[in-house]
Amino acid sequence: MEPFNQSSSPSRFILLGLSSSPPLAVIGFLAFLVIYLTTLLANLLLIIVVCINSKLQTPMYFFLANLSFIDICLSTTIVPKILINTLTKDRSISLLECAVQMHLHLAFGSTECFILAFMAFDRFAAICRPLHYNNIMSKKLCICFAAASWTSSFINSMVHVIYTFQMSFCHSHHLNHYFCEFPPFLHISCSDTELHELAMYISTGIIVTLSFLLILISYTHILFAIFKISTYHGKYTAFSTCASHIIVVSVYYGAIMILYLRPHSPSSPDIDRPISILYSAVTPMLNPIIYSVRNEDVKWTIRKNLVVKVVLKSNSFLHKSF
Repeated sequence: MEPFNQSSSPSRFILLGLSSSPPLAVIGFLAFLVIYLTTLLANLLLIIVVCINSKLQTPMYFFLANLSFIDICLSTTIVPKILINTLTKDRSISLLECAVQMHLHLAFGSTECFILAFMAFDRFAAICRPLHYNNIMSKKLCICFAAASWTSSFINSMVHVIYTFQMSFCHSHHLNHYFCEFPPFLHISCSDTELHELAMYISTGIIVTLSFLLILISYTHILFAIFKISTYHGKYTAFSTCASHIIVVSVYYGAIMILYLRPHSPSSPDIDRPISILYSAVTPMLNPIIYSVRNEDVKWTIRKNLVVKVVLKSNSFLHKSF
């Protein structure tokens, strides 16, 4: 670790590489490239499907399209930089790039928490209040939910980023992480970080706790409603509409809580890195796959409007060629 003078302020930070071994670095590069391309294609496909299928013009799919857009942005915030650093072997990042990356990563992550919570509330309204669903989940309310999520998340993120980069970094300019995220900066700062940690715990706790509480309350009511259904088919249908969301919520919130709501120790970075990659790169790839595999409307739209059109256009092109 390269020591810094107390008064110095680094203009660049050095990120951790995927591996010091060239063969492992190549494998890591290919793995991240596949993850990123899959994330882009799967989420873009899901957004297109929601746009072209009139049956999917519902509040649930409005939030799902928001979620797909967030996942594209969240992954794009960190994965391309990891790929570039691995390819060029230059692991440095400027102070401005680092601040922007941290701001966007935290903002998109917080927005996803809110969107997942509103998706749970939508399932509660659909299953427990079906007769009043259209009144409860009106178009205006959905837009207000989404706008409030984006706005509050970006404001919260901006405050924390400004506060973070007012700290002094005298111990080192090497971040023991693959990208710029709040926890690694605690280990290289020589400032008193207690107040900043407390602020981060409070804001993250409010965002995660309120969102998770809304999800928990929604699914508690949903489970009671499912138990009251007399037929097995009815119970299975009701539960299957929520299963995908439960899987996504469990993985995402579990990772967030472990990373941001536990006390940090010298061994924290070894735990933080894989958890950060899980919710920042892997989860955005899995979300559209989980929703698509379990959703007949999405699969039907892909087969009917996309695959068939591609095949017909290919056959037409081949016919003209010959």
